[in-house]
Amino acid sequence: MNTASENLQSVFDRTFAGISHARETFTPQLTPCEVGTITNVSTGIVRVSGLPGVGFEELLEFPGGVFGIAFNIDEDEIGVVLLGEYQDLHAGNEVQRTGRVMDVAVGDGLLGRVIDPLGRPLDGNGAVISSKRLPIERHAAPIMDRAPVTVPLQTGLIAIDALIPIGRGQRELILGDRQTGKTAIAIDTILNQRGKNVLCVYCAIGRRASAVAKVVANLRENGAMDYTVVVVAEGNDPPGLAYIAPYAATSIAEHFMEAGRDVLIVYDDLTQHAQAYRELSLLLRRPPGREAFPGDIFYIHSRLLERATHLRTELGNGSLTALPIIETEAQNISAYIPTNLISITDGQIYLSPSLFELGVLPAVDVGKSVSRVGGEAQRAAYRAVAGDLKLAYAQFEELETFARFGARLDEDTRKIIEHGRRIRACLKQPELAPVSVPEQITILLALTANLFDSVPIDQMTDAERAVREAAANIPAEICARFETTDKLSDEDRKAIIDIARLALARFQPKSDVKPKPETMSKAEPKKKS
Repeated sequence: MNTASENLQSVFDRTFAGISHARETFTPQLTPCEVGTITNVSTGIVRVSGLPGVGFEELLEFPGGVFGIAFNIDEDEIGVVLLGEYQDLHAGNEVQRTGRVMDVAVGDGLLGRVIDPLGRPLDGNGAVISSKRLPIERHAAPIMDRAPVTVPLQTGLIAIDALIPIGRGQRELILGDRQTGKTAIAIDTILNQRGKNVLCVYCAIGRRASAVAKVVANLRENGAMDYTVVVVAEGNDPPGLAYIAPYAATSIAEHFMEAGRDVLIVYDDLTQHAQAYRELSLLLRRPPGREAFPGDIFYIHSRLLERATHLRTELGNGSLTALPIIETEAQNISAYIPTNLISITDGQIYLSPSLFELGVLPAVDVGKSVSRVGGEAQRAAYRAVAGDLKLAYAQFEELETFARFGARLDEDTRKIIEHGRRIRACLKQPELAPVSVPEQITILLALTANLFDSVPIDQMTDAERAVREAAANIPAEICARFETTDKLSDEDRKAIIDIARLALARFQPKSDVKPKPETMSKAEPKKKS
């Protein structure tokens, strides 16, 4: 019994001796904490005084868990952009520094999730699991770290893959009036990346909640959410969230790119982003410029889109392809924001309202659309047929304008117009129905070989479907060459054209040859009177 008491006493002695040693060696440290005060609250912004050490774009914390970004660093006060609701904020409330810039969660845990720009889940599937965070504002990759764009990004749309190709690492602008199918092109491109080892980030900026819900439903129904992250700033959110949304989405995409993955990011749309920035700038009393936009509106978009690139092999060979969307008014592509973005990006896809009204979907205006990089990344199988196709289609569009006046057309002109109508019919494509590469090559070769010219125009839809189904009969060794830089040989082209000709045989008009009436070969002799 005495032995047990002695052992217990020794344990207590050692414990208290350790506590005494820790107490003696502990030196309390004081950490300074800057606390400011709200002086003014406006729509989406507040003005704060009393934070002399705050840095530009530093994250500030307000009562109620609301955060803001220090945007204007003046001598007497700070203009702060709020990232949450401001109804409960009042003049006199305390503001604390966080000592860090705005960042967002990144990683594979975000795939299949719908989040806001702060990383908070919007899909009701629990918290977002992530082990790493990146700042939303990051420097673009230096020129020496970039590699040429050499690999195509297939959209599944014949009009784009053949005539306006996009490469991995390119920035291709999609612009047009409202309700012309801009988002549909971006969603079809995301759907076409299934099974191609390309991750996608869809960033909705200032869109209606119903429109975003429809997009997410389409992605989920077609199995695209498995490789897609959706970042949403709704139209009724504060303008600060709409402003930071594309930067947060780009940081999420850059994490995958730096890991050696190929990534596609869609900004839908940057018109709302520019308007949100204009609203914040005017409230912060920044001097307005053209169309009331601040002078650095070009800079906020250029520093965003410059982050899209293709990295060198030593850095993982990852790529980030950007598809920014912009809305024009009355087909005016020379307005301030569209011209800014056209000068930043590597080409544009212009959607025409007149083609949309005619039912030509996607309503891509080939004459005003261009890709300044994608032609280098286009497969040789496409280049062999796309050049002649674009020339023939351009000739058709010019001649169609004159044909509307009822002028008499010679036989060659009539053939060009009829051939152009078949090209336009083949470029039509329903929504959410991307076309595979073998099917596209088969249709393009059939067009260049004039196999569709004898098909009645009202049967073109069925004829094109028959050619697409017949593309499954192309030998595997020929299909393998579609994905390489090898050109198609004459034998390959002949084999594909023969498959298409066989599929179109039942659409050829039956020639009803009527026997010509016999003419008198010899004049009957006149009877003598």
